[in-house]
Amino acid sequence: MTSAFGAVRAFRPAQLGTVAVIAWSGEHPDDVGEMPFLLACSLGDGDGGPEGAQAAARQLLEDVGLPVGSDYVDAVEAHGPPVGLLVEAGQAVLTMAHLTVRCTAPPQWSDSVRERGHAYFLFATRPWPQAAPGLRVTEEELRAFVGDEAMLSTAAHCLLPVGRLRD
Repeated sequence: MTSAFGAVRAFRPAQLGTVAVIAWSGEHPDDVGEMPFLLACSLGDGDGGPEGAQAAARQLLEDVGLPVGSDYVDAVEAHGPPVGLLVEAGQAVLTMAHLTVRCTAPPQWSDSVRERGHAYFLFATRPWPQAAPGLRVTEEELRAFVGDEAMLSTAAHCLLPVGRLRD
């Protein structure tokens, strides 16, 4: 008797390393006020370095059903992937399989989220060590990273509904 087993790649959080999250708001082509954006990315400091972090990010996104590429998943209109975003008390909390991360939500971003009820979420597979917690990322650095076509084409894009805690 012979049998064949396919290779199963398991997500290993240690490979992903530190995950940074940055919230900002800005112009969007739909021309309906400011869009709240949320970026998650590895710093590339996990087991295996930047290459291991990139592979781990791709595996995580595959596990939760977020495709990598320039197309986006509209989780507002349809039952989306198992990714959640909770905004409360000046914090944005992102949850997905194997991962819960948070960041401070700037007031302008929180206003945009309240107005729209969703955020445009990007999960970059490309590590960005400059986004380390505690270090200031300038507007120019952020614009350069999120505007890089190579980053955008290898990231997951999702219009993500925003939840709130009940009073």
